[in-house]
Amino acid sequence: MAQNSRLTGFRTLTVQERREAVARESGVEPAVFDALEPGGLGVEAAEHMIENVVGVMGIPVGVATNVTVNGRDVLVPMATEEPSVVAAASNAARIARVRGGFTTSSTGPVMQAQVQVVDVVDPAGARLRVLEARDELIALAAAQDPKLAEVGGGVLDLTVRTVEAPGATYVVAHLVVDVRDAMGANAVNTMAEAVAPRLAEIAGGRAVLRILTNKADLRLSRARAVLDAEALGGAEIVDDMIHAYRLAAADPYRAATHNKGIMNGVSAVVLATGNDTRAVEAGAHSHAVNADGVYSSLSTFEKNADGDIVATLELPMPVGLVGGATRSHPAARAAIAVTEVTTARELGELVTAVGLAQNIAAVRALAGEGIQRGHMSLHAKNIAIAVGAAGDEVDRVVAVLISEKAFRHDRAEAVLAELRSR
Repeated sequence: MAQNSRLTGFRTLTVQERREAVARESGVEPAVFDALEPGGLGVEAAEHMIENVVGVMGIPVGVATNVTVNGRDVLVPMATEEPSVVAAASNAARIARVRGGFTTSSTGPVMQAQVQVVDVVDPAGARLRVLEARDELIALAAAQDPKLAEVGGGVLDLTVRTVEAPGATYVVAHLVVDVRDAMGANAVNTMAEAVAPRLAEIAGGRAVLRILTNKADLRLSRARAVLDAEALGGAEIVDDMIHAYRLAAADPYRAATHNKGIMNGVSAVVLATGNDTRAVEAGAHSHAVNADGVYSSLSTFEKNADGDIVATLELPMPVGLVGGATRSHPAARAAIAVTEVTTARELGELVTAVGLAQNIAAVRALAGEGIQRGHMSLHAKNIAIAVGAAGDEVDRVVAVLISEKAFRHDRAEAVLAELRSR
């Protein structure tokens, strides 16, 4: 891990100076950043990643500083187009450092694939017949990827459910698979397709769907931090942060935005490391539905006996270090090198810690000065650039917009025109 993620003044450095600082602290070769240059992913390489390629779209990649996870400092690449995300994560991580940073844990890298069987006349009986053939079906699935067992993974179990739907009762089998350092979609999908004909035969029906579930509730990552009340801004801020959390826990309208703030951090790290943002987001939002069937907050905020906040977050985290864009995209390889993670579990825990940091920053801002003050100040740069400001014009336009609290394109155009007329 990084020697020191507390890089004071990092935001004031030039891009080249930031690269040198990250290389120095993380131990990666400076050449690793070549992959983050425009053209790091060329059209020819993109042609082999997806179909009908016409070009490559760039997304800014920043580095979150101040992050400490399980006592080790980490510099975290984040890919996002939204202003204030990287700065907010870094600021919240700085606050968390006061009490030791983030503590993380996780379950094993276990994914599930579903096989749906239809037209079964005796669903309850079929369920038991399939369970009686468990060993046979597990062996058939395992034969599809013997390498997985060699590295300590493989099929762990087969479970069977009956699912009631309008006009039908489906028999649904779940293959439970330890996928090790892969995200695992290809492995479990291949297994599901291989066992589906035999499974349908045993059940006395017809197999339709044979695919993984993105509700990865057996592959959980957790993060926890104690937030010093004084570092947050005092007892009143603490109380208001608790109120903000409680509304998110009770009200789906607030929970949707509260959880979106978490995903600002999660998706940025997932994207930077070449993992599947849609899979992680789907799993997270399904996890946000509580036992009563109500969409609620993914995180929790509590006040401890010392008056500090204890913030926690648990998420399904289907991310990997092998396969897909994590290997084929040069920028993803560079990002993973900077984080210095060596296992998918470690990456998942880091992603969850950054999601919690992002959440802490947003809730603190909402409980204090409001979200727009910091966010719109950073967004002003986008507005200035959008209206054509260049070089030192950007900072001059931004200064006026901030002073007037007028974050509008028409005002930015007028300010720029005035600057150029002098």
